[in-house]
Amino acid sequence: MIRVLIVDDHTVVRQGLRFLLDQESDIEVIGEAANGRLAIEMVRDQVPAVVLLDLLMPDVDGLTALREIKRLSPATQVVILTSHHGDAGLFDAVKAGAVSYLLKTSGVETVVESVRAAARGESVLDPSVAAKVLEEMRRPHQGDAVDQLSRREVDVLTALARGRSNKEIARELSIGEETVKTHVSNILSKLHLADRTQAAIYGLQQRLVPLDDALEAP
Repeated sequence: MIRVLIVDDHTVVRQGLRFLLDQESDIEVIGEAANGRLAIEMVRDQVPAVVLLDLLMPDVDGLTALREIKRLSPATQVVILTSHHGDAGLFDAVKAGAVSYLLKTSGVETVVESVRAAARGESVLDPSVAAKVLEEMRRPHQGDAVDQLSRREVDVLTALARGRSNKEIARELSIGEETVKTHVSNILSKLHLADRTQAAIYGLQQRLVPLDDALEAP
């Protein structure tokens, strides 16, 4: 079971998400929080696998809560689910450790699958905000170098930038999923990145794939 905590200051939103997720046999909603402060306390006590987190909340905002949640429980994956369209919000959330970023207008299936993807350590970016943000974030980082990577690691990084899952990468490169995981770990270590979301964005920054290809990825 994927244990999920829902964090949003609107009761109707929380209840709607709970009803939606309670229909899934592999997902268990373990609680709700109306602000970031309560969310931090609940993560400390219950250690959910996934947190669905709003950004704009009273008391402690979502971004502050995200940073503290990742400090307290690095294994807990955070999915931002917000009405906030600003580029800075996404950029800051990704840097703080969010694995996915969705708008509240995202479809039901997208929200459910984003929870499952987060539990696998995979990422989802809402296409309506990804274009502008990725265009901003694809500027090359000073001091980072793809030439630190082996040829196979570059292949894996390119696949990550295309939005491929570990299973898809393994199939495309004719290697095992465990080997893919090892390559991903090596990429993160060599490039000083926190997670595969940042790795995918780094691949776009380095022009390993055209931006349009990444946005059209499943």
